[in-house]
Amino acid sequence: MELEIVHLLRATVVELGLHSARFAHQNGMHPTDVRALISLMDASRSGTGLTAGRLGALLGLNSAGTTALVDRLERLGHVRRVRSERDRRQVLVELEERTVEWGQAHFGPLIGRAVELLRGYDERELAAVRGFLTGVRDAAAGAG
Repeated sequence: MELEIVHLLRATVVELGLHSARFAHQNGMHPTDVRALISLMDASRSGTGLTAGRLGALLGLNSAGTTALVDRLERLGHVRRVRSERDRRQVLVELEERTVEWGQAHFGPLIGRAVELLRGYDERELAAVRGFLTGVRDAAAGAG
């Protein structure tokens, strides 16, 4: 049973990756561009800003690759560079509002379906799902 669930998780990760790759392809983007936008959405949702350096570190890019990525996304109108309100020396990369709406249009139905599925679980089951996914994520992060 355990291996069946692990294999199902792997298949889910593959399908999610394909979904993201289709979005990138349909919009003339590289999959790393989409990963960057997702990282920026996560940072925005958590109320933490991302510098280009931190974004690059999250994506496993070097400085030149990060600069090229941010320049490309800025040119496409997806992000902007802004000075941090806490430390004016720090420049943050932020999403343009239209990019958030654009991402929601593509990924929203999938997210909505996932939320709908989760509503069928009780608190104990949700805690188990959260614990499992957090543990797998942490294991994967430590495997690098």
